[in-house]
Parts: sequence; structure tokens; C-alpha cells
Amino acid sequence: MTVRVVVVDDQELVRSGFAMILDTEPDIEVVGEAADGEAAIALVERVAPDVVLMDIRMPRLDGIEATRRLTAPHVSHPVKVVMLTTFDLDEYVFEALRAGASGFLLKDVRRDDLVHAVRVVAAGDALLAPSITRRLIQDYAHRPPPAASVSASAPVDVLTPREREVLALIGQGANNSEIGASLVVSEATVKTHVGRVLMKLGLRDRVQAVIYAYEAGIVGPTTGGPA
Repeated sequence: MTVRVVVVDDQELVRSGFAMILDTEPDIEVVGEAADGEAAIALVERVAPDVVLMDIRMPRLDGIEATRRLTAPHVSHPVKVVMLTTFDLDEYVFEALRAGASGFLLKDVRRDDLVHAVRVVAAGDALLAPSITRRLIQDYAHRPPPAASVSASAPVDVLTPREREVLALIGQGANNSEIGASLVVSEATVKTHVGRVLMKLGLRDRVQAVIYAYEAGIVGPTTGGPA
């Protein structure tokens, strides 16, 4: 299966550089490029990609609003969006994740990591390494509560005690293997638990689960550990 990708950035050299790297992979095809959010939306509607690499700061329509529109529940062809940013704790990162992004990459990302990121997101996983997740939570703790909270989607009480444990570990940035080792269960069992957590809470992916875990008090803001 070929992963179809659209690259969106107002810097032509960035767009063409990413496109050139991805097009060399046998399982990835760049099906279009756009220089701003409005052009990106029109392009995505026309070519229906699987993944969009989206710059945050662009003219006409920024990447956050474009992402919000492309990942809205009512869209006919929802896509996975990976935000491109210059700094790993960009002031807009949290807003971008809430808008529907499945993760983010630094613009100076290594070639192999870029390719891996596209494949990971296309497969349905969120792109947040454990170390980055912990830093996000640390920084998130110092921000005012959002007007519209992810944790408002469903009460944590709908989870079983084991599912709550899984959510806490997700919030700490643990991957499935680490969760399995911590709870002494197989990765297949972990995947089942993660799927149920997302379904019960009405969350899109692990990125939203991390945000939920902090907002609901499952993860402590200063230690990154369970509250």
C-alpha cells in the first residue's frame, strides 16, 4: 500500500526538500504541495492524501485552522496531519494538537525520521516520542486551562481500573511495549486496552489521550507520573 502525502509550507525550499526525500521511498508518493492553508484544503479535497505535512505559520490561513477543517468529524475524507515547526515547544503546538494534528516534527528532522513519521502516522499511530510527551506535559502545566477541554468529551469514570492505568501510562509517554512490561501483559492486550480507552473517552488518538490524561488529573503536571 502506497502512502499518499501532501506537503504544505510557505517556504518553497522546505516543501521541495521534504517532497524529494519522501518521493524516493517505494511506499510513499507525494501527490501535491501547497504554500498556505487555503490552498492546502483545496488540494486535499482534490487529491485525497493519507497524510499531510502542515506548517503552522503561513499566510492567508495558518496550519492550525487548516488542520481543524481537514480533521473535522464531518469531512468526507479525513486525513492524518503532522505539524511542521521550528521549535519543539512552539507556542502553537498545543493548539495544533487540539485542532486534530496527530503529532509534530521539527523542520530540521533527519531524513530517516521524516520517512518513519509518515509511515507511523499513516498506520494510525500518534507521533509523540516519550521524551517529547513528557516535556509537553511539563510545559502544559504552566498554561491556563483551555476554553474547550479535551477532557470534557467523556468522564474518566467510564474507564475500568485497568484502562485507567493504561491511560496514565499513555500520559507518561509510554509506548505499547513499555505499557505491557509495566502491567505484565502482552502488547496485543495493550492494544486492546488502548483502543477501548480511546473509544470510551471519544478521543481520536494517543495525542488527545495525553492531553486528556493531564486535564483529567490522571497524570501529574510536574512529575509526569500518575496523579
